[in-house]
Amino acid sequence: MKYLVGALITMAIAAEIEVGQIYQHYKGKQYEIIAVGLHTETLEKYVVYRALYDDPEFGNNALWLRPLSMFVEYVLVNGEHVLRFKLIS
Repeated sequence: MKYLVGALITMAIAAEIEVGQIYQHYKGKQYEIIAVGLHTETLEKYVVYRALYDDPEFGNNALWLRPLSMFVEYVLVNGEHVLRFKLIS
């Protein structure tokens, strides 16, 4: 039952992602949603998001792409399940 509730919460979060929203990764850095699009072959939804920080390896405001299912999933951190990305504005 716990996993069913988690899956329902994940689906609700996925349905609410909008361009311009700011999310915080569980490691602390912030990102802006640029777009939600579809893979051309599988039609899987992907999130395009921009880093709101400078990175010496990837540059200023690097763009990233991640499957929507992965963007909204829970990850295990120090024995606790937390959202990979949390909406902050």
